[in-house]
Amino acid sequence: MASGTALIYDEEMTTHKLLWSDPICDIEVPERLSSSYEQLKSYHLVERCVHVPAREGSEEEILLVHSLEHLEVAKSTQTMNEEELKRVSANYDAFFFHPSTYRCARLAVGASLQLVDAVMSGKVRNGMALVRPPGHHSQRSAANGFCLFNNVAIAAEYAKLKYGVQRILIVDWDVHHGQGTQYIFEEDPSVLYFSWHRYEHQEFWPSLKESDYDAVGLGKGKGFNINLPWNKVGMGNSDYLAAFFHVLLPMAFEFDPELVIVSSGYDSGIGDPEGQMNATPEVFAHLTHFLMQLANGKLCVILEGGYHLKSLGESVCMTVKTLLGDPVPQVTGEMAPCLSAVESIQNVRAAHKPYWKWLVHEDISFLQNLSTKSPLLKKANSNPSTEHESKITNNNNTVKVDRFLELHRKNILFPVPPIKTATTGFEGSEHFLPEHVQLVKEMDKTEIKALVSGFYADLVKDNKTLLSLGSMLTILDKILKKEVCNGIAASPAAALSAAVALRRSVHFGFQRVLCVFVGDMQIIPNTEDGKMFIINICEKEESGNTSYKHYISLNWKEDAEGNDFFSAVLGFILPVAYSYQPNLTVIAVGPNRPLGISGISLLVALLQGLAESRIFAVIEDTEINLMQSVAKALVGASTPTFGIYVPPTQEKVNKIKTLRDQFQQEWKMLQCSGKL
Repeated sequence: MASGTALIYDEEMTTHKLLWSDPICDIEVPERLSSSYEQLKSYHLVERCVHVPAREGSEEEILLVHSLEHLEVAKSTQTMNEEELKRVSANYDAFFFHPSTYRCARLAVGASLQLVDAVMSGKVRNGMALVRPPGHHSQRSAANGFCLFNNVAIAAEYAKLKYGVQRILIVDWDVHHGQGTQYIFEEDPSVLYFSWHRYEHQEFWPSLKESDYDAVGLGKGKGFNINLPWNKVGMGNSDYLAAFFHVLLPMAFEFDPELVIVSSGYDSGIGDPEGQMNATPEVFAHLTHFLMQLANGKLCVILEGGYHLKSLGESVCMTVKTLLGDPVPQVTGEMAPCLSAVESIQNVRAAHKPYWKWLVHEDISFLQNLSTKSPLLKKANSNPSTEHESKITNNNNTVKVDRFLELHRKNILFPVPPIKTATTGFEGSEHFLPEHVQLVKEMDKTEIKALVSGFYADLVKDNKTLLSLGSMLTILDKILKKEVCNGIAASPAAALSAAVALRRSVHFGFQRVLCVFVGDMQIIPNTEDGKMFIINICEKEESGNTSYKHYISLNWKEDAEGNDFFSAVLGFILPVAYSYQPNLTVIAVGPNRPLGISGISLLVALLQGLAESRIFAVIEDTEINLMQSVAKALVGASTPTFGIYVPPTQEKVNKIKTLRDQFQQEWKMLQCSGKL
């Protein structure tokens, strides 16, 4: 299995710069690249990456996407003087040429292809290419929006041609619509293109009708073009996460890509003058973590926009740290998407319902009267005094954002525990657990007795049961003391172990502990104070309405044909867990588990985004394949297999909908419909 993260950077790409005054283009500066690289160096991330040199993309490679005429125009600019460059640049919307632009753009293409080669050949598992000029606006025969050649589109065509890749997912989280990429692939079912972008009902650049949610692709490509328009500024972390939970991830898991490429623009982050959004750098760690679970971890991140240098640098660092497998920082801010975001999400789901199996049984309709289309709102937005106040606010905001990023940096750069994954070992475990799992010495009997007898006497009735907790308590204490990041323990009594672990964690000072229990949970702790939150996934329907705010029972039996648990994890468990924001996650697998190995692995892999990746797995069944798969997910050295995707039945969709309706006012990340 490939390991390591590639980083591609070539200082020569900073020579492309604006030679004259142009208020539209003057934000696309060389420092975008150099300051991001310096930030990576200051966090000691560069030395941890695999250095891959950039190269020039060949003419043949550029022609995979672009016309010969476009290539020749770009080539001809190398010997032009400033006046000539200015004249040629004026033929395009928001683009400038410099004598070095052609060479830099070829390096940007070549760097992107080097990254594809490194990932597809197994030299590395994933990586990032810091490139300029960016690419996602450039079209077959035209430069556009700071972009000359479409780096990501060329990378996708190259992967198809050289490696025979049949399904590629392109995720464009830049704040502008990558219309160039859309035009190139809109009839191609082998490429699933997802873009969210500031749109404001077509009033924000590039102001195209085809950037709206109803542009779903053409011909054979119908359903493979996903546009999620943001109709107001100020979108934050919860809006971005909701878009992943309720739109992108379900589609991505059904599509099952062999390679994921990110058009990684950070103008969708806080402080950016273009985007005017409020998403903070650590949200990009979460988005990256989710995408790492696809395509067996084959993930290529290629830089696009980002014009607030500090915000850009921090966001790039968060992305690379996550690619390297570091714990994911806690996401900040209230976990509740705004109404406008929820409306956009509902419309995308409605537009794509005819094309995706996971949406077949969903009851969704279009929302025409969006909250942002109200005449009063429009009037307020066009009021000159409002615009003047907004300019003053923006100036104040720049100072606030800089101060915020400085403080924020201290919070998200928490010390990483020296050991990633720990276990005390059990019979034969040394032969099958991944090599990165660290064996730790179990507590001795006297220690266990002293610890348990006083505080857990009501739960533990006999000596044999008491001693069985030794392995679990040893690992849990190391996680609580932050000596290890996560751990796995075999237990003869998972329900008891989970109950003791929850009480121990709260007693230790943890304020929010999430427990996902798979199987029959015989002991249900008191969750009334909100310090514990239990989601019990069991096969048998419990009598009466057993779910309430901090204890939810999810009745589920995995499909025999494959894994249909994606819809429950993405549509319910993950949104609820992110709404709760735990400091620790406990996953316990008990008797009569209704999920197979693939469903449990999916749960473990995706929940690692929470609680700074502090996660503790307790498994009653010492089935080797299950222990191995969970350990793989915890170590993060490779992506466990999630099995064959199976769409949920009508009955299961209804189950999720009933729970969503019941809890979406309490746990707001469940909201994916404008009819709240």
